Amino acid sequence: MKQTYAIVGLGRFGSSLLESLIDADQEVLVIDKNPTLVENYMDIATHAVIADAQDEDALRDLDLASFDHVVVAIGHNQQASILTTILLKDIGVRHVIAKAENNLHARVLDKVGADQVVRPENEMAHRLAEQLMTPNLLNFIDLGDKHSLGEIKIGNLRFANKTIEELDIRKNYGLNIIAIRSEDRVVITPEPDEIIQVGDVLTVAGETKDVKHFESLVAKIK
Repeated sequence: MKQTYAIVGLGRFGSSLLESLIDADQEVLVIDKNPTLVENYMDIATHAVIADAQDEDALRDLDLASFDHVVVAIGHNQQASILTTILLKDIGVRHVIAKAENNLHARVLDKVGADQVVRPENEMAHRLAEQLMTPNLLNFIDLGDKHSLGEIKIGNLRFANKTIEELDIRKNYGLNIIAIRSEDRVVITPEPDEIIQVGDVLTVAGETKDVKHFESLVAKIK
């Protein structure tokens, strides 16, 4: 579904987010007070505007309240980040996502009304740590409330050449299999008689502790 986005700040995070959203065929307005940065991304963004995000009149003139999401991607200037977040909520922006530099900054952004606070460096570091500690967990998505979605590669022969029904993964490991991916095919919501092979990638959902426990079992090649 196509939605409208505005990104305030064209630093590394803001520019990377812009490119990802444009690649996904979304409409993106970018705002920065640095004319050079705006000019650099004028041919990439749907619209690019030179403006000071700490100017309430400028924000109103851009009709940001009509956007589905507004991202405050301002870099190291925490005061500007906080003030911009306050102004965006004051003018009626429905969903403000703000980038935080540290825990204190994140707490302040939350207090002043940011609907979502992100710390991309921390999240990337956490994801890298998960990958290093659980090498067979190819992808991991935290669903909240102690639940997660994981892509797990089968390496343990004990799990190979058996059907889902024989392994009874739901009963034995507390997980639901969403999909199975092999070299030549993808099976969505596989049937109980689907056979699992070494090298298959299972997309599973369940409690985070069960996802990680299952990964530790299938990673051991015996």
